[in-house]
Amino acid sequence: MDFAELRLEVWRANVALPQARLVTMHSGNASGIDRRSGLVLIKPSGVDYEKLTPADLAVVDLDGVRALPGAVPDGISSTLKPSVDTVHHLLLYKMDPAIGGVIHTHSNFATAWAAAGLSIPCALTALADEFGSEIPCCPYVDNEGDHIAKAIIERRGRGPAILLANHGVFAFDKTPARALKAAVMVEDAAKTMWLARQLGPVNTLPPDEIEKWWGRYHSTYGQDARK
Repeated sequence: MDFAELRLEVWRANVALPQARLVTMHSGNASGIDRRSGLVLIKPSGVDYEKLTPADLAVVDLDGVRALPGAVPDGISSTLKPSVDTVHHLLLYKMDPAIGGVIHTHSNFATAWAAAGLSIPCALTALADEFGSEIPCCPYVDNEGDHIAKAIIERRGRGPAILLANHGVFAFDKTPARALKAAVMVEDAAKTMWLARQLGPVNTLPPDEIEKWWGRYHSTYGQDARK
């Protein structure tokens, strides 16, 4: 997609967060990177989602420097300060060139698992499809420097999301729209697995069954050949 299309997709991902009940008030954020220009679009700090416009998105380079309008492919550069979580998004983009979109939330059920320091077990075929394993919860790290981004890269599974103990959720994928889907599915899985545990012990799927569902979902499912 071109830069203008990316801007719209990042905006849609941001405004979808409260609609999907993944955030409250100003919490959470979504971003996307244009690898050709090396510029990142991200939600500005403290702006109400219902007031957010595509032109409000902060545009920064991978060093966090705000891009001037002449350096932005669509010529639009907001003067609003970027999210306080921008550094973590930027480092993830630097550490993994395959990432094109990042979502950060504090959605209730997923964050409850994170507060308990627990990974979400892969006991559902939908989890095997999207995540290919449990949704891991990495040990607590503070928000200094590259601590969060390094913890995510080192502790993530092959799926597009991770829990951070005592913090919340990061989802990441090739595009902001796909990262948003992962964030929504994390919360749905977290709620379903919490409910299941109220009924008794939960058994994870056997590894060979997880592989079966993961392989099908990433080879033949849908219309976009998820390869």
